[in-house]
Amino acid sequence: MPLEYDVIIAGCGPTGAMLAAELRLHDVRVLVLERETQPVSFVRIVGLHIRSLELMAMRGLLDRLLEHGRRRPAAGFFAAIAKPVPSLDSAHAYLLGIPQPVVVRLLEEHAIALGAQVRHGCAVAGLKQDDEGVTVELADGEQLRSRYLVGCDGGRSTVRKLLGVGFPGEPSRTETLMGEMEVGVSQEEIAAKTAAVQETHGSRWTHQRFWLRPFGEGAYSVVVPAANVSDRTEPPTLEDFRQQLRAVAGTDFGVHSPRWLSRFGDATRLADRYRVGRVLLAGDAAHIHPPTGGQGLNLGVQDAFNLGWKLAAQVRGWAPETLLDTYQAERHPVAEDVLDNTRAQMELLSAEPGPQAVRRLLTELMDFDEVNRYLIEKITATGIRYDFGEGHHLLGRRLRDIDVKQGHLYGLLHRGRGLLLDRTERLTVGGWSDRVEHLADPTAELDAPCVLLRPDGHVAWIGDEQQDLDEHLARWFGRPTG
Repeated sequence: MPLEYDVIIAGCGPTGAMLAAELRLHDVRVLVLERETQPVSFVRIVGLHIRSLELMAMRGLLDRLLEHGRRRPAAGFFAAIAKPVPSLDSAHAYLLGIPQPVVVRLLEEHAIALGAQVRHGCAVAGLKQDDEGVTVELADGEQLRSRYLVGCDGGRSTVRKLLGVGFPGEPSRTETLMGEMEVGVSQEEIAAKTAAVQETHGSRWTHQRFWLRPFGEGAYSVVVPAANVSDRTEPPTLEDFRQQLRAVAGTDFGVHSPRWLSRFGDATRLADRYRVGRVLLAGDAAHIHPPTGGQGLNLGVQDAFNLGWKLAAQVRGWAPETLLDTYQAERHPVAEDVLDNTRAQMELLSAEPGPQAVRRLLTELMDFDEVNRYLIEKITATGIRYDFGEGHHLLGRRLRDIDVKQGHLYGLLHRGRGLLLDRTERLTVGGWSDRVEHLADPTAELDAPCVLLRPDGHVAWIGDEQQDLDEHLARWFGRPTG
């Protein structure tokens, strides 16, 4: 079969749609296969953290998202321990609460506008790879051929299972029902019953695992713990909600007319490998964890930003030999850290005496700005430092959206290329000008002479010597042209 596409992506959630858009910035032929025939109908609110907001700003997407979201302070995330917001090194130091279907729709529209093809109602059923590419078989028997395949198809990823990649970790210990529906009682009765539940279980437990909150147009967002779940793959019913509400609160609040119903657990798992030959994994296909701290969607989108330009470089033929291997080398440890911090948060939410003693101690420690800031940077992914070797404190870290003579730094990254920010006005990107932008600006607010940014905004080099710069340009952007 001929190679019809450069990359096929399984799954058109936030990770898959973002990856498709990143690839299209480099003219890669992309097909996205989405199992569902229609967009998800439920309105789950998610939080975009600082680093994700920065990445959206780098691609000119942030203003569109802001139109549909609500800003909140970037604090109170770690195990729901509320502390004042310290000074944060970002022009986007807030949380954006936004409906997940809106994020998916905007990212999919962005990918399509850039030229990606998206097919709904198409499920991957099989795959075979060889030295030239990957043959993807769909559930209806159709076969497609591409150079690479990326599984962005969620925690129960078909692609991961077909690859035989291990997914070690811990299964769910708790199960929670979440939905949107109407109720048959007053807000006063809901408040009274919620207060009684708080008296029994504690306010933190209630905040995390039980609530009925108005959601507009007569509907309520309902969250309640589930018990005795026999099949977690089956969607819950309205009767399941009624039974669990009666068990927890002594009443089912007269719930009726559901708009959507779902369930989630606290399973924690991480794929052994992110790549097997020409097939890669990203997002929930590579890692799952409890929703504590709201990091899941953000982690997947950030996977896509890390992988997109590297895979495009491989397809376009200019990637250095080990560039694609850095995807797992950089992102696997990040996921490990997220899994660990969600494990820690889940322990701190326990009502047991030991975890509560640790929680009290951590609450005291978070009165120190350095501790509070460290935990916020961990949750918001602004503290990530990739291992690029020893050197300047910025090396391997992301660079904030500083002012430059052409406006804002992130405005120069919309095309998904690298960037040399040159305060000396004497360096050049030479034969890499088709892959790296060059801005000579001696007034840039930067405590370094020059920095080389990768397309994902991480600092790949700091210095002022042309020969040293050329070596690092070759390391990240391959051989020069001409």
